[in-house]
Amino acid sequence: MYRFLFSTVLSRLDPENAHHLVISGLRLGERIGVTTALARWCRPAESLEIKALGLVWPSPFGLAAGFDKDATTVLPLASLGFGHIEIGTVTAAAQPGNPKPRLFRLVKDRALINRMGFNNDGAEALRPRLQDIRDRITRLKSAGRHAPVVGVNIGKTKLTPLEEATEDYLSSARVLAPVADYLVVNVSSPNTPGLRQLQDIEALRPLLLAVRQEADQAAEQHVPLLVKIAPDLNDDDVDAVAALVTDLGLDGVIATNTTISREGLSTDQETVRAMGAGGLSGPVLAQRSIEVLQRLRDRLPRTTAIISVGGVRSGDDVAERLAHGATLVQGYTAFVYEGPFWVRRINRRLASLLRSG
Repeated sequence: MYRFLFSTVLSRLDPENAHHLVISGLRLGERIGVTTALARWCRPAESLEIKALGLVWPSPFGLAAGFDKDATTVLPLASLGFGHIEIGTVTAAAQPGNPKPRLFRLVKDRALINRMGFNNDGAEALRPRLQDIRDRITRLKSAGRHAPVVGVNIGKTKLTPLEEATEDYLSSARVLAPVADYLVVNVSSPNTPGLRQLQDIEALRPLLLAVRQEADQAAEQHVPLLVKIAPDLNDDDVDAVAALVTDLGLDGVIATNTTISREGLSTDQETVRAMGAGGLSGPVLAQRSIEVLQRLRDRLPRTTAIISVGGVRSGDDVAERLAHGATLVQGYTAFVYEGPFWVRRINRRLASLLRSG
């Protein structure tokens, strides 16, 4: 049914407008009680529950940052069966993002190109929404119902000079750490000028140290902190990140973000060039994402979490990432192409694989 809807209706809409339509549909479903029934039907099997980062995750599979930038649809999305929802990327100041159009489908490749530019309402606006979500999650848990882990992905405000980036991240951490289950420092989006320079170890070390201290102080307890890196880092740079994460005792790494590469696509090159700059996501990213995962796992302590993301389409893909040493797995792009029950299919497959040993 969804594939028919996608091919006949959603694929004919501007991708960003289609996204907002889906968001509106989820919020309407919550208001009229549909998501309550969905949560019962899509709830992950108890056998999928895992413990990581000092938290209990209903499933190892969750939704990557970028889908719900402003924490407006966390619980309706969770009702589809996601074990966690990562909101954001959030910046210290509200910003509109890059000019439209800024989101493009590559249907042949089941891929997306985006140059959204961290469009979001800003940290201060998100704080009360996240507090409300935490209160509601507490009630859901008390009632024995499905409740997700909620992470917050923070990035640099576009207008903030690179030399002032640390204070910008600290501002977001100060506001959002008390209402986040975990925090992610995003230094790997290709859509904020200069941002990826923060992946350089000399810049990354003081940034992560400062954010960790600020987050824990603001929350009055330890908030798990992860760093999200790009697939475009060369192997030596991946090794350097692993060494830094180990040295700092950081909680984990998210690998990987979107890529600026356009290699391996079936879509004709002229069409791809016309779409312009931006981060590419989808199955074409899978191989590099797995390579980075394996490289990190070989170099990081087993206690350091790795969240693998990039090109995940099926329950077998999730199981493969877990077998390669991922602690948790995230998806996004396939959600656009496969529809709302994609998550349920993944969780059911994972549970089936567990039963079969």
